[in-house]
Amino acid sequence: MCASNPKITVKILSTKSRQRYAVRRLVTAAADTLRFEYPDLEVSLTEIHDREGIEAYTDVLIAPGLVINEKLVYDLWIPSKEQVIGWLRDAIQEQLVAG
Repeated sequence: MCASNPKITVKILSTKSRQRYAVRRLVTAAADTLRFEYPDLEVSLTEIHDREGIEAYTDVLIAPGLVINEKLVYDLWIPSKEQVIGWLRDAIQEQLVAG
């Protein structure tokens, strides 16, 4: 994977559409912020709302979860934009080190 073209996969886990919507807006805003540093950043966003799909990552069903590059990073409540930026930046750095 080329360092100039980081690709991040994000999955939002929640049975509640309002929670998924709120987290999707945060992820989109965080990705937009990071595009100043990484103009070619690609973020693939998927929403998982069925119980079985969520339980593949976490047992927490009451709060939304966030999976970045197949790694559960959060399942407590709706995170802050700064937290999401940090997790996306960490995923980008992991790619740069591996890449």
